[in-house]
Amino acid sequence: MSFANIRVPYPINEKPKDYAPGSEERQLLQKELERQLSTFVEIPLIIGGKAVYTGITKPVICPHNHQHKLGVYHCGNEETVKQAVSCCQKVAREWQQTPWEERAAIFLKAAELLAGKYRYLLNAATMLGQSKSVIQAEIDAACELIDYFRFNVFFMNKIYNEQIYQKTETSWTRMEYRPLEGFIFAITPFNFTAISGNLPTAPAMMGNTVIWKPASTSVLSSYYIMQILREAGLPDGVINFIPGSGNDLGPIILDRPELAGIHFTGSTDTFKEMWKRIGFNVANNIYKTYPRIVGETGGKGFVLAYKDADVEALSVALFRGAFEYQGQKCSAASRAYIPKSLWNDVRKLLAQMAEEAIVGDVSDFRTFMGAVIDKTSFSKIVGYIEEAKKSDEMKIEIGGFYDSTKGYFIHPTVIVTSNPKSKTMVEEIFGPVLTVYVYDDERFDEVMDLVDETSPYALTGSIFARDRAIIRKACQRLFQAAGNLYINDKPTGAVVGQQPFGGARLSGTNDKAGSFLNLLRWTSPRTIKENFAPPIDFTYPHMRT
Repeated sequence: MSFANIRVPYPINEKPKDYAPGSEERQLLQKELERQLSTFVEIPLIIGGKAVYTGITKPVICPHNHQHKLGVYHCGNEETVKQAVSCCQKVAREWQQTPWEERAAIFLKAAELLAGKYRYLLNAATMLGQSKSVIQAEIDAACELIDYFRFNVFFMNKIYNEQIYQKTETSWTRMEYRPLEGFIFAITPFNFTAISGNLPTAPAMMGNTVIWKPASTSVLSSYYIMQILREAGLPDGVINFIPGSGNDLGPIILDRPELAGIHFTGSTDTFKEMWKRIGFNVANNIYKTYPRIVGETGGKGFVLAYKDADVEALSVALFRGAFEYQGQKCSAASRAYIPKSLWNDVRKLLAQMAEEAIVGDVSDFRTFMGAVIDKTSFSKIVGYIEEAKKSDEMKIEIGGFYDSTKGYFIHPTVIVTSNPKSKTMVEEIFGPVLTVYVYDDERFDEVMDLVDETSPYALTGSIFARDRAIIRKACQRLFQAAGNLYINDKPTGAVVGQQPFGGARLSGTNDKAGSFLNLLRWTSPRTIKENFAPPIDFTYPHMRT
């Protein structure tokens, strides 16, 4: 029990290390990479704090060297789901009643463990298991996840301090932010280790118990996050770790009467199917409560340039936004609208960068791009490239090369299209493919309409211009086109606490991870009015004679 109105430290974003040649962090990370490459890890389920080995295993491989196995992970099944649900119920009351500052201490300690002792462990696992370059791993697996832990604690404190201050003569009203009644199902993606850590921990921080199903292609880094949380003092059973096939586990978990919410990042189609199943179950009185549905799904990030845009800044934003982490970001720059007067200069700069960028093994710190995540993703992206090569309205301007002999490598590819609604301008590709529509300079107003109408998504977008009136006009016209809008910057790289992340339309529920708004979704507020002088006469003044 607290005897003080406790306030947590004001969070400051973790500063990325640069891993320059000769630096201590470079040497430590290289040593950890070598260790993990020579180690075979067997990853169990973790239910109620205990390791569970089902015997149903799948390999953990390096996407940039798919013959190299880093380990195996055990897959969950119906029986292990039942065990996990039972654990969630068993520990729920004690976890809910744990003072918030004690919950906060666990996650603040996890942040410190990650900032120091386990920084290189998690970075190396992300690099090897998810084929992230050193800088992409550092800003994701280390900095962003540290930020989530620290800032979410601050946001939790902010929420609990939000009270009703209206005074009445004889009563006191206060607000409690209870956890939801039931367990949260966290389904996490492969592309951001930080998201994998945030989706189960944000609800847990607010007093909920969680079943966590990590992406099958990022089990290694997710497993290490689980180990960090346990060392930080997270009680057994608060988060239960169940890898496995989403198709196998998802329906079993979604059909549980105790489901109180889902925290999801993944494909739009998967999210639609989950919503449909939840809706069916609600209609058939399966659940005890209406489940909260929080999801961040697809994107088709745009870059819209005006004729006065800075060509160098625009070109770097396009290249980094489209090709960092192989374009496997829902926020990636995937479609661009460039005025004819700028295109030749932009094309030359993009071609130069594509020629200089190294695509290969991320253990080589000179590498700009690793491999795409797996064979299925590789085949899908190659399909778009091959279709563009055969198209009358699309042309491969840069790249178009790929090779899966050793790793799932696809080089930076730029397509120019004469049709602003061609397939690669509309559909999410989730790979290193940027499609450009070159427009006549005087058609800027029409192009703004195209940007807004072309894609079903509304996640991220960028506007490049110098004229303030143009920037204002574009921001107003594209009012609903992106949940995260950038001016003279790439559409990727949202920072916790600085740019809360999320989009609408078919990009998700826009509950803004990296802000207090997301944490609020994992609460069920209770208003308590206490009357210190309740009436003892049922009549009102107007009734008296």
